[in-house]
Amino acid sequence: MTTPVNAAGRLDRLPMGAFQWRILSLIGLGMFFDGFDNQMAAGVLGALVKEGWSNMETNAHYISITFAGLAIGALMTGLVGDRFGRRFAYQFNLLIFGSMCLLSMLAPSMTWLMAMRFFMGVGIGAEYVCGYGMVSEFVPPQRRGWALGLISVVSMASTFAVNFTGLFVIPALGWRPMYLIGGCGALWVWFLRRKLPESPRWLEARDRYEEAEKIMQDIEAEASKAGPLPPVTSVAAPAPAWVPISILFSRGVVTRTLLAMAVCITCLVGSYSFSYWVPTFFVKQGLSVTKSLSFATVMALGSSLGPLVGMLTSDWIGRRRGTMFAALWCGVFALAYSQQTDPAWVLIFGFLLQGGMSLMIGFGLGGYTPELFATEYRFRGSGIAQMTGRIAVIASPYMVVSLYDNYGLPSVLYAIASLYLLLALGILLFGIETNQRSLESIAPARDGEAAVTTSRSAESAA
Repeated sequence: MTTPVNAAGRLDRLPMGAFQWRILSLIGLGMFFDGFDNQMAAGVLGALVKEGWSNMETNAHYISITFAGLAIGALMTGLVGDRFGRRFAYQFNLLIFGSMCLLSMLAPSMTWLMAMRFFMGVGIGAEYVCGYGMVSEFVPPQRRGWALGLISVVSMASTFAVNFTGLFVIPALGWRPMYLIGGCGALWVWFLRRKLPESPRWLEARDRYEEAEKIMQDIEAEASKAGPLPPVTSVAAPAPAWVPISILFSRGVVTRTLLAMAVCITCLVGSYSFSYWVPTFFVKQGLSVTKSLSFATVMALGSSLGPLVGMLTSDWIGRRRGTMFAALWCGVFALAYSQQTDPAWVLIFGFLLQGGMSLMIGFGLGGYTPELFATEYRFRGSGIAQMTGRIAVIASPYMVVSLYDNYGLPSVLYAIASLYLLLALGILLFGIETNQRSLESIAPARDGEAAVTTSRSAESAA
C-alpha cells in the first residue's frame, strides 16, 4: 500500500469511546506504578536514615543515581520510540523497572540498592515520555487536554498511594516490601499491555501505510458500534521521512526545544527538591519515621488533587496559560511555606504547594511538552527535554543538602520559588497555545518556518 491513510484526520474526528478508554486505562496503570516506584524513595530513604543504612549525603547520592537513570531512560525512549515505534519502547521500559524493583527488595547493602535503583530509573524515566506522548497521538484535540490531565491525575495519585502504603508497611515490615509491591504492579501492567496498538500517526510517518490502515480500520470499526462516525477531515502532512535529531535545534523549532527543557527542569527540580526530601527533613527535625510519613501523606493529598484541577480546566484555559498559572501558584506557595512554623500551617501550605507542583507537571511536562513537537520527532523532543530536567535533578540533591545545612529549610524554598517564577515569565514571552488544535497544525514544518495545517480551510481560518 502506497497511499497515505490520513491517520491524523481519521483519529481526530473520532468521539471518545471504548477504544480511547482502553488506551487511557493501560497507559494510566503504567503511569501509576511508574510514579509509585519513583516516589517510594521518599519514605524508604527516611527509613534507611533511621536504620543507620544511610545519611543525608548518601541519600543525595541515591537520588542523583536515580535521576541519572531517569535521564538516560528519557533519552533512550525518545530515540527508540521515534525509530522503532511507541509500542516497543513502552513495553520495554515497563519490563526494566518492574524487574529491577523486585531485585531491589533483595539488596544486601546500600551500594547494591543504589546500583539497582539506577537501572530502575532507566525504565521509570521512559514511562513519562511514552505515556504522555501516546495519549496525545490517540485522543482528539477537543479532549486532549482532559485526557492528558486524567493520566496526570492517575500518575499523581501514586504519590498519595505510596505514602499511605508506606505509612503502614514501613513501620511494621520495613522498607523491602515496598519494592515488592511496586515491582509486582509494574509487571502486571506489562502483561496487560501486550496488545497495546502501535500509533497509526507514527506508522504513517514511517511510510508503513498498510499497518497504519489496518489499525485505523480496527479502531473505526470499534468506534462505529456506538453510532455513525463524523466526516473525515483531510490532513496535509509532510511526506514520510526519517528526521534527524538536529531538527530540534533548527530555526523555528529551537525555541520550542529550549522552552520544553525549561519546563521540564522546573517541574522536576522543583517537585523533587521538595517531595523527595520532606520525610527526611521531618526526621532530621526530630520526628519519628511514622510521624514524618503521616505528615508527608497528608501533604501528598495535594499531589492527587492538583492534576484533577488540570483535567477539568485544561481544555478550557489551554496548556500555555495553565502552565503559567501553575508556575505562579508554586512560586507563591513555596515562599509562603518557607515562613511557616506551626504544624497545622505547615500541612496546609505543604498541601497547597504539592498540589501546585503536580498541577504544573500535568499542565507542563505532561500536557504542553509533547504537543510542541511534530510526530516524526515528538518522542525525541520530549525525551531530550525530560533528559535535561533529569540531569538538573542529579545536581539538585547536593544543592538541597548544601542550602539546608548552611541556611536552613527556608533557603531551599526560596530557590524553588525562583525557578517557578522565572519559568512563568519565560512562557509568557515565548510560549505558544496548543489548545483545541490538531497536532499537525501545531507542528513546525521541517524547514522550521511554517506550520503544517489540517486543511486549506483551516489554513485560511488561521
